[in-house]
Amino acid sequence: MTRLFANLFAVKPAHEMAPRSSSNLSSDEKLAHAIQRKCLVLNLDGYTQWHPQNPDHPRNWTSSRKAYNTAVILLLEFITSAAGTAGTSAAAEAQSDYNIGLGFSIFCLTSTYLIGQGIGGIFFPPYSEVFGRKILYILSTLGYCTFSILTAAVPSLPVVIITRLLTGILSAIPTIVVAGSIEDMFNMKARVWMIFTWAVIGNIAVCIGPIFSTRWVFYITSIGLGILFVFCLLLHESRPSLLLERKVATLRKTRPDMVIKTLNPDSAPNAKTLLQVTLVRPLRLLFTEPIVMMVAFMGSVTCALFYVSAESLLLVFEAYGWSPQTASLSFIPIALGCLCGFFTRLYDHRKLANRTKDGKTLEPEDKLFGFAIAAPSLAIGKTSPSPTPRKANKRSGLWVFAWMTPPATNVHWIVPMLSLVLVGYALNENVYTLTGYLADSYTIYAASGFAGLILARASTSAVILPFARPMYVNLGYNRATSILAAIATAFCVAPFVFFRYGKRIREVSKFAKYSLTTYQYNQVENDLNVTK
Repeated sequence: MTRLFANLFAVKPAHEMAPRSSSNLSSDEKLAHAIQRKCLVLNLDGYTQWHPQNPDHPRNWTSSRKAYNTAVILLLEFITSAAGTAGTSAAAEAQSDYNIGLGFSIFCLTSTYLIGQGIGGIFFPPYSEVFGRKILYILSTLGYCTFSILTAAVPSLPVVIITRLLTGILSAIPTIVVAGSIEDMFNMKARVWMIFTWAVIGNIAVCIGPIFSTRWVFYITSIGLGILFVFCLLLHESRPSLLLERKVATLRKTRPDMVIKTLNPDSAPNAKTLLQVTLVRPLRLLFTEPIVMMVAFMGSVTCALFYVSAESLLLVFEAYGWSPQTASLSFIPIALGCLCGFFTRLYDHRKLANRTKDGKTLEPEDKLFGFAIAAPSLAIGKTSPSPTPRKANKRSGLWVFAWMTPPATNVHWIVPMLSLVLVGYALNENVYTLTGYLADSYTIYAASGFAGLILARASTSAVILPFARPMYVNLGYNRATSILAAIATAFCVAPFVFFRYGKRIREVSKFAKYSLTTYQYNQVENDLNVTK
């Protein structure tokens, strides 16, 4: 197992530099030698590319550099995700502070945050593809820290609404751009574990946030981000196309007599191009790319199901006679369920290793086994090993929680708690498999694909969340959760659609093809058995 995780940060040996140029060389040969001395290569079209063993490419970084970048950005994701969902619990305190209704308080502290996250999700991911990841991590950490202080310290409802909206906008950076950074540094096999780690950390933070039912959580957030800001200053930029442009720019200064070309589709030489990349591209992907549309729809419904069911936890366990603080501990089994995905990743790793050993092509659909288990687990519970939702045994996750809780029955509280483990597993697997599928389908433009996902997910949850508590109060806890379980049951067919038609859908997605072509210009690995 130690060897398995050590391989995630493995680096290839540096390429031997080209021999010194001679005065007898032609201009073309001098150009080739100058480029090779930078550990770059010329392709057949005359464009400068990365050499497969260039140590400056993020895929070839040292283990310590990869580990540092990964740890900092994942910690940023953890803190901001926990602070985001803490707003729901803090809404009860804000209700009395500002003399407003609970539904409106939830809207002010949580819905505005999610709306901001959807807005930021459109602009920041493609912006990071043009100007790099590092600057956004620095700005988001500093801005989130500042606005969290204002949220906690200023006793004004308009200020709280504005600051929560702004922190939501900034939260889109770690929520989405982190996955792009992971794609920068790790190949398809390593991403099996890295995307899983990112999903687990984010989802556990989502579960931890509601446990802190006081506005002091915003002070804690600001302190943590203030410390993390210093570490963000020491991050290394990981966008390969931007790093290549910087290396070529240095080469052009030393050899102004040479014409050195790069194929950089991320460049934005004017405001029109920048608008096209940062706004038009994500929206176009969301409404024209079949893959993005499907993933965004399923991701938004899954996230909405979680937020609504999470609203019910305090109500349900308070019916057992627990205090609100004790009832908030019901998020712990959901967090434990997220960790159970580790065993699914072992299966994925073994499967991918066997396919590579047999010389078979790896497809994005090969990593959807967890989704095939998660879909029925969310509603139906224990499933068979086969990745076919039709064969699931009729035991339940949300169904158990719906009818094994008061007032329908007074069974021991451990029963609904155990069902929440399945809910947590399904939540994490859905996030991991769907985002991983986008990363493998759109490679270096994965962040633009995630923008559509986060917009749909955040806007759906923001609209539904204020109505969750009234729904449970008016319909009753059991019937309200049954509605969620019925929706989740209908989703059991989704894995079958991906297994059967996923490759065909990718083949008709124009931007997915374009992403593959662009990736081939920026890749450094000769992994011929991996398709993106």
